[in-house]
Amino acid sequence: MREIVLDTETTGFEPETGDRIVEIGAVELYNHVPTGETYHQYINPERSMPQEAFEVHGLGDDFLRDKPLFAQIVDEFLEFIGDSKLVIHNATFDVKFLNAELGWSKRPLLPKDCAVDTLAIARRKFPGSPASLDALCRRFGIDNSSRTLHGALLDSEILADVYLELIGGKQPDLVLSPVRQGGGSDGGDDNWRPQRRPEPLSPRITDEEKAAHAAFVEKLGEAALWSRG
Repeated sequence: MREIVLDTETTGFEPETGDRIVEIGAVELYNHVPTGETYHQYINPERSMPQEAFEVHGLGDDFLRDKPLFAQIVDEFLEFIGDSKLVIHNATFDVKFLNAELGWSKRPLLPKDCAVDTLAIARRKFPGSPASLDALCRRFGIDNSSRTLHGALLDSEILADVYLELIGGKQPDLVLSPVRQGGGSDGGDDNWRPQRRPEPLSPRITDEEKAAHAAFVEKLGEAALWSRG
């Protein structure tokens, strides 16, 4: 199962009022294990970065001016995410911006059920407790000391750790291969069945232990469990 942990950074809160995406970061998981494959892209928002957004993201107009437009990277981005389920913290916000950018680029929109929302999972699992990414890092003991500014790729990497904790911890699916008689894996032969040993194991109980047990059972009388059958 392939999943994409994703985060965006934006100029503000509402694409309807002109806010745009300035950064996308994504991390690939396969069967809940990071593969090392990532996607990261800065984007020219075609507008000035508000001061409050600059203070949060550290991305200024000079830095973003020579970056590609969303329409120039949209196909590469869509190819990376494919039809995989997205994992996003506060998914409504990011999907809203992604769909706005996709619409402006004349591309199909992401479906409503495209994402797993880790914010919603955290609120269900820990009702009444803080559910921000930083708060969840503190809860699970995840090191986010490098998160002095919001960055899409770093936040995606941290969110991947948080997501795995939220769904039960970092334990990938356990797959056991059948073992051939005589030892070693048979490479996953579905027709394998257990068989009797060619030679029975030697008993580990001694003659003295057998005699002591027999004497004990005899004292219990005919009603003893060991005397039945």
